Amino acid sequence: MIITINQLERNTADDSVVTAHWSARLEEATVTEAFTDADGVVTPESTVVDYSASAYGSQSFTRDEDSPTFIKFADLTEADVVGWLTLDEGLEANLQAQIDEQKAPTTVTGTPWSEAVLEEVA
Repeated sequence: MIITINQLERNTADDSVVTAHWSARLEEATVTEAFTDADGVVTPESTVVDYSASAYGSQSFTRDEDSPTFIKFADLTEADVVGWLTLDEGLEANLQAQIDEQKAPTTVTGTPWSEAVLEEVA
């Protein structure tokens, strides 16, 4: 699962982050290995994302004045902020369930009259 920080909100008075907006993404991909054909032409490794699911959220923070690990806003890294997040334990399982649904849908959309018109045209 890939977590990305999309935006931060900060308090200008003390330079502390008050809200982090994040997204989570899970992908299932097919990777083809690099190979050389009989003519010596090299085809590089490639990755094709077959299925993906994502979620978006935000988390608020309150600065701990006694914390010895305060990091100034300008010195923050994405990894620092990702480390602060307390994500739902079921988030990755939820994203996997979305991918599973894409692979084997349990519901589909459409109307019977639209499908009948398409069948008549064919």
